[in-house]
Amino acid sequence: MIEKYDKATFLQKHPLFKDLLSLVLFIGAVALGTFLLNTFVFRSYNVVGISMENTLLGDDRMIVNRLVVSWSHFLGKEYVPERGQIIVFANGSSSGEMTCAAPSGIKDQYIIKRVIAFPGERVQVKDGVLTVFNEENPDGIVYDAQWRNGLEEGPKEYTSGEVDIVVPEGEIFVSGDNREGTNSYDSRNGLGTIPLCRIAGPVAVRLFPLNRFRFF
Repeated sequence: MIEKYDKATFLQKHPLFKDLLSLVLFIGAVALGTFLLNTFVFRSYNVVGISMENTLLGDDRMIVNRLVVSWSHFLGKEYVPERGQIIVFANGSSSGEMTCAAPSGIKDQYIIKRVIAFPGERVQVKDGVLTVFNEENPDGIVYDAQWRNGLEEGPKEYTSGEVDIVVPEGEIFVSGDNREGTNSYDSRNGLGTIPLCRIAGPVAVRLFPLNRFRFF
């Protein structure tokens, strides 16, 4: 009996330590898995404010698709969203300088807006109407009606401000859906165009409240 005990491993001799080690490894695996999911697959955000009404309301809980961004980066490319998609991106300064570095003082702060225009396209806001001009539509086209998809949700018909810019290379023009007055801080009024490298991903699902659950 003594010989058997002497040949036992450390963990066999100390079952309590073995259980503790198993617990620590389990917690570490869960934490690592959560980190990888949040970083590369999906991430959740709460909507704050009124800038995306009536599409998204304050305290709506959203799931953002990180996988499409991760895959683009794996292929060595920047992720480019689709026009009209609602995206989440890291906040930045309003200096107009294209940078992917986290701005000082607003670390981990994110903004949710709708994609309006891409590099090289001209965006005009005049007489309450937001129009995009490009090679396919040299006379301009208003996309708001298409974004509604037959739903009551979507951009409000009136867009405040006076804008006439061409979107720089590597950036996109974004706007909230609640565009009257100063309800939405976006590319029209101080936020500037957004570098593609700041995009966290497109909104995939509204989880909460349950009575407004929907896919995007």
